[in-house]
Amino acid sequence: MAPVILWFKRDLRITDHPALAQAAAAGGPVLPLYIAEPELWAQPDASARQWDFVAACLHALRRDLARLGQPLVVRTGEAVAVLEALRSAHGAARLVSHQETGNLWTFARDRRVAAWARAAGLPWEEVAQSGVVRRLSGRDGWQTARDAFVSAPLSPTPDALPPLPGLEPGPIPEARSLRLPHDRCPHAQAGGRGRGEEVLRSFLAERGRGYRAGMSSPLGGARSCSRLSPYLAWGALSVREVAHATEEAARLHRGSAGWGGSLAAFRARLAWRDHFIQKLEDAPDLETRCLHPAYEGLRPRDSDPSRLRAWERGETGLPFVDACMRSLAATGWLNFRMRSMLMAVASYHLWLDWRATGPHLARLFTDYEPGIHWAQVQMQSGTTGMNTHRIYNPVKQGRDQDPAGVFTRAWVPELAEVPDHLLQAPWTWEGASRLLGRRYPEPLVDVAAAARAARETIWAVRQQEGFRETAAALVARHASRKRPPLRRGSRAGGGAARDGQMSFDF
Repeated sequence: MAPVILWFKRDLRITDHPALAQAAAAGGPVLPLYIAEPELWAQPDASARQWDFVAACLHALRRDLARLGQPLVVRTGEAVAVLEALRSAHGAARLVSHQETGNLWTFARDRRVAAWARAAGLPWEEVAQSGVVRRLSGRDGWQTARDAFVSAPLSPTPDALPPLPGLEPGPIPEARSLRLPHDRCPHAQAGGRGRGEEVLRSFLAERGRGYRAGMSSPLGGARSCSRLSPYLAWGALSVREVAHATEEAARLHRGSAGWGGSLAAFRARLAWRDHFIQKLEDAPDLETRCLHPAYEGLRPRDSDPSRLRAWERGETGLPFVDACMRSLAATGWLNFRMRSMLMAVASYHLWLDWRATGPHLARLFTDYEPGIHWAQVQMQSGTTGMNTHRIYNPVKQGRDQDPAGVFTRAWVPELAEVPDHLLQAPWTWEGASRLLGRRYPEPLVDVAAAARAARETIWAVRQQEGFRETAAALVARHASRKRPPLRRGSRAGGGAARDGQMSFDF
């Protein structure tokens, strides 16, 4: 009997894996395949820290599949060429995979694979693994369908997979084999399903009590946030199994102080995760064009290279911004509010185009999820036409979220001499002349003046003829139905009740 090729992508697990369950249902051999695609990893949103996490997940997946009888097969190359070589050598009854909502490159690759499969007469079945819906015409009823998917029983894991004789598993490449530049991330989270399960258990048993109170702080959030985001992004854990585990934890902690609100907030973010990925599913070019076309040309496409470089390096002269960027570079993670602030400062205060800054953040995030990332990048840049503009004041954010200066001083040690009450605005310190421009940069911009100029410019776009009509169509297509859109003439222009509060991470 010819095998079913089971193509793993961002779903590196065997638990609650609907595509695996479907591939194994016929009882014949299954060829579990992962393709390491050099061209994918050469894209501007890819990095070695991401691959290192994926490679650890692949090693764990190979072990789990081996226990079922057939280890994971890994091949390096272009997807169509790899699939055709396996079909020619071993035959194939059909190709099965999960639906992927990835970047534009994976969208184009899947189209090539679909054309090859049609030409080869090979059925390709793409199975849903989350609440994201293909070919959705509008958001009415979407939340109900999403919740039904997540509350459904987990997909069964097959007891065994018949081994395929004469099939070499193949090596799992290292980052340098994919020509990924060296990427020093000394405090990155470790990949692999086992590590993800440990993180989930610790969150639901202990750390999650402080989730709602601590998630906005870069210090408190490092512990209070679930830290599940990379395991969800690369599919070592499924959204559905995390949701089920959260419901069970809510029952166990019922009546315990702090747990009810925190777990409710976490469940909401799991739902918002699918909500945002659905936006990219419905608009695959979200990473290249402004959602609302009126914002095209708002900022120079050729961003100021000195400002961009300073922002990327954490050398803007705005202490809290620099601390957040340096922390992200060293850990691959940052809490949601600070991610939003980094993007907003880049877009509003530094007036950099989101297409220049978005890829840099994508590379730094170990938990990079294209659907969440590009929707948030545009939201925090004010180019969706659907959301209220949030121009974060980085000085105020530093004082509010790091009142003792512990986080800022840890990542910006150049400011050791600056008194606590002036830490977030060292240019106001009497000793600034011996520090700024020497050991630490002068601020790139006047925070208040830059915010004022940005606000005036971006609000002026909303007064253009036809803006509101286009915005209304975008709301109908993409907005949550948690509340009705704002009335015509409202300054916010409509939108989802929670869109602006959505986190990149969990």
